[in-house]
Amino acid sequence: MIDDNDFIGVDGRADVAVIVVTYNSSDDIGHLLADLRREARENVIRVVLVDNDSTDGTRDIVARHHDVVLISAGGNIGYAGGINVARRQIGDCRAVLILNPDLRVRAGTVGTMLRILDRSRIGVVVPRIVDADGLTYPSLRSEPSVVGTLGDSLFGHHFDRRHERWSETVWNPKRYHHPHEIDWATGAALLIRADVDRAVGDWDERYFLYSEEVDYFRRIRASGALIWFDPRAVVEHRGAGSGSSPELATLMSVNRVRYFDRYHGELQSASHRAMVMLGEALRSYDSGHRKTLRVLCNSARWVDLPKASPPPLPVGGVALGAVIIPAHNESSVIGRTLEPLVAAAASGVIELIVVCNGCTDDTANVARAYLGVTVVETAEASKITALNLGDATARLWPRLYLDADITITITAVAQVLAALRSGSVLAARPSSMFDVSGADALVRSYYRARSRIAWFRTALWGAGAYGLSEAGHHRIGPFPSLTGDDLWVDAQFVADEKCVVETAPAMVVVPRDRNSLLHMMKRVYRGKAEVAEAPSAGQTLRAVIDSVRGPQSAWDAGVYVVLTLVARRRARWARTVAWERDDSSRTAIAV
Repeated sequence: MIDDNDFIGVDGRADVAVIVVTYNSSDDIGHLLADLRREARENVIRVVLVDNDSTDGTRDIVARHHDVVLISAGGNIGYAGGINVARRQIGDCRAVLILNPDLRVRAGTVGTMLRILDRSRIGVVVPRIVDADGLTYPSLRSEPSVVGTLGDSLFGHHFDRRHERWSETVWNPKRYHHPHEIDWATGAALLIRADVDRAVGDWDERYFLYSEEVDYFRRIRASGALIWFDPRAVVEHRGAGSGSSPELATLMSVNRVRYFDRYHGELQSASHRAMVMLGEALRSYDSGHRKTLRVLCNSARWVDLPKASPPPLPVGGVALGAVIIPAHNESSVIGRTLEPLVAAAASGVIELIVVCNGCTDDTANVARAYLGVTVVETAEASKITALNLGDATARLWPRLYLDADITITITAVAQVLAALRSGSVLAARPSSMFDVSGADALVRSYYRARSRIAWFRTALWGAGAYGLSEAGHHRIGPFPSLTGDDLWVDAQFVADEKCVVETAPAMVVVPRDRNSLLHMMKRVYRGKAEVAEAPSAGQTLRAVIDSVRGPQSAWDAGVYVVLTLVARRRARWARTVAWERDDSSRTAIAV
């Protein structure tokens, strides 16, 4: 039995599971917890708090609250990373409420937001945010655009009566007086329906801080759920709870560019980046803006911006496992795979091995430049040879095998390796997402259709990453001489022996044009022909038809079928067995 203002423990069903991520939040967290206790008189609330390695006594304050689920991240894993850790502990609940630690929650706000969330199609509710004087903060935002960024670059916070198209921020005070659907809002406070939270999944940890909420809200809208603003729900925001520094200001601008680049083609992305740079140039009388402009002009410097620290060694000092990366002429892109992992490798958290096979470029030298990376070279251009050579070099179990051109967070790596270490499964992979930025319309259509096919969301193959426990690898033995290693590995395990671990998605960069896509697909279908358990053409066709939900998905399905037929025919008549891959996506890009 709990008191009227106690939080529910880890068991039982909660009305709301509250997630709070703290970092040196000792001045604020006590006030927020007091407000939530008041709200717990009318609602069953579970509080899960993840602390990002605070040094100011935040954890000591929270530890006095016996009914708060307190998790120490062991390092500063960022805002998205903290949310993702907390999501594993929210338990059974109707809704998930994410709050900044420097908020005060007005009486009745949680109940008000819950009642609004019960309406049809509403997936997220955001409250009105006020400052300490009770003045409404302009927290509502429009989806980023070139025109909006131009307006913000030219005028900043001035001329707030300008047309909404000319700003990302919604300045019109009338828009804060009544409930309505919105694109997104600042991520200080949002209530998410539990089924929507599960469907959309983890927040993207690549942003570390800033723009992660823009990305998350976009994915909410893509799921078909509405994002709803209601001024009757009110929170007070002190602000600056995440800290402030020139480096964070630069990170904010860079992440704006990263987000836009991810979802738009090259021309729009270049125009948007130019508008962001214009804003910094117009304010270059300030040293901070001059630094930001220099960093925006040189994407190689983006890796020096604030980022997540590596996870700590497990209890007993045992490393998490090995990561093996076969690489064939990947000098232009392997950095985007290595960069998030090298700190963990250098500190002994993971064993990181790059196997350069048949390379005629400087892939090996690029990889060796990263501290903590073991580089192995072989003259044979064969991924299977590289996989087996990586296994012969590695000492640790379990093992995660990565393509050399994907992007994955260290937290996602740790989560997959942890699942394999637990013994609950023999094979696993992280969540994945197709990066279609810069791809042409047909390629985008193909991958939209592919993303709707159910088995792609559960299979080990096609994600650029899969892992094996020691017992799982012992079952399959050395990798055989096959084209589709991931497809073959998937076929060796039944459903309850493998899983897709819910992580921040590994980003798979797709071909940029139709011909490059068909070239890559030819190799895929040749690999399928070598594995008897691979889905047949009839099964694929039925799955594509089942995925159709309207005109757009029907068009995408048609594109998918036509391209598949062409690729299968080319694979059937292909005489070469040489390494075939897509080179259009292997261009140096910032991550």
